[in-house]
Amino acid sequence: MSTRTGSARTVMSEADITRALTRISHEILESNKGPDGLVVLGIPTRGVTLAQRIARLLERFGGAPVPTGAIDVTMYRDDLHRNPTRTPQPTQIPPAGIDGRVVVLVDDVLFSGRSIRAALDALQDVGRPAAVRLAILVDRGHRELPIRPDFVGKNLPSSRDERVNVRLTEVDGAEEVTIEG
Repeated sequence: MSTRTGSARTVMSEADITRALTRISHEILESNKGPDGLVVLGIPTRGVTLAQRIARLLERFGGAPVPTGAIDVTMYRDDLHRNPTRTPQPTQIPPAGIDGRVVVLVDDVLFSGRSIRAALDALQDVGRPAAVRLAILVDRGHRELPIRPDFVGKNLPSSRDERVNVRLTEVDGAEEVTIEG
């Protein structure tokens, strides 16, 4: 589905996002052979909301609760000197930690790969997972680092000049993915 609103084009509706998260959750369970040993960590801001939704779906489909949390990457970014000051968000690791667990990192948009590299560095400071998997709602290409997601909601070819906006009800009061530029 693709509709226009002003200069932005809607590429995912609320139903599309729900379908993508449902598919990602089933793929995670299939890949892990169930929910055992999983921890889902979101990258602030919207990645945390998506991680919480995925954890609820994993529990629903897998029959067991899956610990969830957040991993802030602000101080691990290699582009702090180029971007405006960012306010660090809390890192929240489940009480049982991540050692020996399969950590599923969740973010809204994968672009250059730098946020994911920063998340991998941040994970080293909180534990040693058995494996790390990456779940992304939108993969827009243009990687600068050799990072590839394991689970993707939508591949969205875009130009570097375009902007992909993910809006989630819990954060933005609306539910859609748009592209503008």
